[in-house]
Amino acid sequence: MESLLTDCLIILQATRNMSEKPMSILKAPAVIGFVGLGRMGLPMVRNLLNSGFTVRGFDQSEIARAEIAAAGAVACNSAVEVATGADAVITMLPNGVIVREVVIGRDGISSVLPPEAIVIDMSSSAPTDTTHLSEQLAARGIRLVDAPVSGGRTRAVDGTLTIMAGGEPAVVSTVLPVLEAMSTTIFRTGKIGSGHAMKAINNYVSGAGMVAAMEGVILGEAFGLDPEVIVDVLNVSTGRNNTTEVKMKQFVLNRDFGSGFALGLMAKDIGIARQLAQALNLPMGSLAETSARWEAAQEKLGSDADHTEMYRFLSES
Repeated sequence: MESLLTDCLIILQATRNMSEKPMSILKAPAVIGFVGLGRMGLPMVRNLLNSGFTVRGFDQSEIARAEIAAAGAVACNSAVEVATGADAVITMLPNGVIVREVVIGRDGISSVLPPEAIVIDMSSSAPTDTTHLSEQLAARGIRLVDAPVSGGRTRAVDGTLTIMAGGEPAVVSTVLPVLEAMSTTIFRTGKIGSGHAMKAINNYVSGAGMVAAMEGVILGEAFGLDPEVIVDVLNVSTGRNNTTEVKMKQFVLNRDFGSGFALGLMAKDIGIARQLAQALNLPMGSLAETSARWEAAQEKLGSDADHTEMYRFLSES
């Protein structure tokens, strides 16, 4: 028993030392690993390079790797190669399951990251999964920040994404210059997992507002109103929202459907919000119904359809 207590005290002291040890701010030209070079990842890498950071990147797409190499980054052949020698590693991947595999799966990046290294998950992951991943990384001396983004590809290109950062305050402060290279608006949301929770909540509210705005236009047009007039009235009245302001005329009424954000990603994020409510024993009927609508649209139109194509689903239902 005495030996067990001694071991526990040693572990607690090591944890305390790790949390109290001052951390150096990651400033350029620090080496940043980047895993996931899709529509969002590529412009984010370019902004890191423009801010003076050294970037090592990996994606399964050879084209994406070639693009970052042309931009001045080091194109790597694996996530482990990316993490080797990196001061921090950013993951920008489709979901938390893939993030977990890349970070702590077989040949995961945690196998080569040194103690005090930082992983920044900028994907849209489930908050509870993020909390669990953080605990597993902490046991190896590695820190985790969850920092999902909002704003779409356009704002990823011009470096004006909104970032919701969760994690230990000192760790978030350490990576702040990295985040600032990609964002003009950074919110410290609280404990680890809170950034992912906030992202899911945001997309639920956005997705619900989109359905309401689109159904409103469909309803008005069926009565005989001009859809353009409906949107104009909504935008100077209490019914305006992100969809009425930056999506209806730009991508929907003209049937362009080219906002650049996939319907499947929206369905996934709203599903994460629904799962969070269930985990917290919160009976939220509107959230459950909104999630079901987006899942049905995904099933009919496909995951890769633009999320503004929800209008087609609602019009044909």
